[in-house]
Amino acid sequence: MYLPILLSTGWTIALTAIGCAVAGLVAGYFIARFVFKKELKKHPPINEKQIRAMLKQMGRNPSEKQVREVMRSMGQNAD
Repeated sequence: MYLPILLSTGWTIALTAIGCAVAGLVAGYFIARFVFKKELKKHPPINEKQIRAMLKQMGRNPSEKQVREVMRSMGQNAD
């Protein structure tokens, strides 16, 4: 006599759990993406000192203009 009520309650709980899991995954993806982009802007993976070292290893003595140009081009490619 109580079987239909139990089955409908079970399905409701299962669908609610699946819906919450999907919503959590979607929200988690966008939150993680936002935080990751923010951290990359705050702490870029390469800085001017590293660019100077790289150019010196290639046998070039970099000027300030060249370093700034490389940094600018990297910033344009990041967007």
